[in-house]
Amino acid sequence: MTAAVTHDPPPAAGGRPGQPLIVTEDADLLDDLLRLCAAAGARAEVHHGVPEPRGSWEAAPLVLVGDDAAHRVRGAARRRGVVLVGRDQDDSGVWKRAVEIGADHVLMLPDGEQWLVDRIADVAEGIGRPALTVGVIGGRGGAGASTLACALAVTSAREGLRTLLVDADPLGGGLDVLLGGESTEGLRWPAFAASRGRVGGGALEESLPRLHSLRVLSWDRGDRIAVPPPAVRAVLAAARRRGGTVVVDLPRLLDDGVTEALAQLDLGILVVPGELRAVAAAGRVASAVGMVLRDLRVAVRGPYAPGLDDREVARLLGLPLVGEVPVESALQRPQGSGAPPGAAARGPLGRFCKGFWERALTEAGTGAGAG
Repeated sequence: MTAAVTHDPPPAAGGRPGQPLIVTEDADLLDDLLRLCAAAGARAEVHHGVPEPRGSWEAAPLVLVGDDAAHRVRGAARRRGVVLVGRDQDDSGVWKRAVEIGADHVLMLPDGEQWLVDRIADVAEGIGRPALTVGVIGGRGGAGASTLACALAVTSAREGLRTLLVDADPLGGGLDVLLGGESTEGLRWPAFAASRGRVGGGALEESLPRLHSLRVLSWDRGDRIAVPPPAVRAVLAAARRRGGTVVVDLPRLLDDGVTEALAQLDLGILVVPGELRAVAAAGRVASAVGMVLRDLRVAVRGPYAPGLDDREVARLLGLPLVGEVPVESALQRPQGSGAPPGAAARGPLGRFCKGFWERALTEAGTGAGAG
C-alpha cells in the first residue's frame, strides 16, 4: 500500500542523480530497502537517525524513514521527498507519525514495492522537468504531418535540446527513412513490444538510432504493425522523464496504442491543407483526438481553395492556430534523399519550427533541458 500525504518526491537538485537516504534500525526493513534500491539501480546512504551533520538529510533527493525511526527524525527540518515506510497494514497511528515528520507518502511493504522502485529509479536517473511532448497528426492523408514532425524534431535538436522523435504510425513507411537513417543501428518499436511497468529512460535513449543529433524510435521492416498499449505507455513515459522535447508522429486511425500516446502529450498539432474536403476530414479527426487530448491546435498548409486562408480554416475547425506551414522543397522531397526536413535553419520551415518551439516552451515555462 502507498498513499500520499501532500505531494510527490522532488527530483535531485538540478536534475542530477543523487543517493536516497535510508533512516532505520530495523535490520529486516533495511535489507528490503537496500534490495529495492539495487533493483532500481541506486546506492543508498544509511543512518539510524538524522545524519550529523544534517547535510544529507536536506540534500538527498529521497528520504526513506522506517516506521521504527519516526520518533528519531521528528525534530528534523521539514523537507519534501520523505517517505515513511512500514509493514503493519492495520496500524492507524502511522498517519499521525507521517504528519509529525512531514512525510509526503506512507508506504507499506510488500504491497508498495513497485511504487518505491519507480521512485528510487527516478532518483537514480536524476529526473528533472519532464519533456515537452508534442504530437503531430494529419487532418487527411498526405497532409504533411510526418514532414512537420521531423522538422520540429530536427529544429529542437539544433537548438540544443535533448530530442526524441517517435514514429507512432506503423503504416507510415518509417521516420528513419524520411531522415535517411533506415540502416542506422539501434532498436525499433518491435523490440519494446513486451515492455511493461517501467522502462529506464537512459537505457531507452542509448538504445535508439541517433540521427541529426536526435534519437529516433521508428519501425523496422518486419510484419508487426501494433505495439500493446502498456508498452506504448512505458516507452513514452520513459522518454518524457529524460526531459527536453519529445515529438510524436501520429496516425489518423486511433487505436488503443495511439490513445495511450495521445494521453502522454502536452499539446497536439493537426496539419490541414487549405481545402474544403481536407477541412471536413480534419474535423472528424479533431473530434476523435479531442476526446483524449485537451490542447489541440491547427497548422495549415497552402495553397488555399477560394475563400480559405489559415485563419478561416482554424475558425471552421474551432481550434487555435499555430500558423501556416511554409511551402518549401523539404515538404516535397522524396523519402531518403537530401537533407531532412527543417535542416536549413534559415529556411522557411526551419524558422517556422523555431518560432513554434519558442512559443511552446515559453507557455510551458521551461527551457526543457539540453541534450
